[in-house]
Amino acid sequence: MTQLFLSAFITLFVVIDPPGCAPIYAGLTKGATGAQRRMMAIRATLIAGAILLVFALFGEELLGALHIELDSFRIAGGLMLFWIAFEMVFEKRTQRREERAEKLAATPEIEDVSVFPMAIPMLAGPGAIAAIMLLMNEARGLEQDLTVLGALTTVLILTMFALMAAGPIMRLFGDKVEAAITRVLGVLLAALAAQYVIDGLRGSFGLVAATAA
Repeated sequence: MTQLFLSAFITLFVVIDPPGCAPIYAGLTKGATGAQRRMMAIRATLIAGAILLVFALFGEELLGALHIELDSFRIAGGLMLFWIAFEMVFEKRTQRREERAEKLAATPEIEDVSVFPMAIPMLAGPGAIAAIMLLMNEARGLEQDLTVLGALTTVLILTMFALMAAGPIMRLFGDKVEAAITRVLGVLLAALAAQYVIDGLRGSFGLVAATAA
């Protein structure tokens, strides 16, 4: 269970990327009071958690309704996560987030950023949805399901605290440290994504071989 928790925690932590979201959140909430920043951080993580929980619990039924094989989803999800990892290593993801933040900052009437863009798509984006569905489909039994959900809860709690402390964190570490952390997390995510693709291909070819036999 410890190995499953660590694997799920690392995957979700890297995909949701609290260190990368914190500086963006700090920029989006400039001018807000401390209480407003805390409330928006709590609201964003709760909304993102609810969205990811729905896909965690009902994602398999959704795949079945769409007649999508789990191995196909593993391959597609792995490729999606690998693209996110590529963007993290080469800072494309951070650049896109900053551009989105600048557009919002130029629109003064938008004050509450908890739903958009924080909850969706920064926290509960396509990569996070794919990751939680893959992890829940890999889990076997109620105990392992709860372990994965426990890892998700832990990541979301850390994310909430990271958003709350976004300003002080950025003043303490600066942009260079945040960029280095993002690159390291991107490399880890690339390895995890490759494993998902390998498992999907192995399962697909195994099924084909069994059918041919």
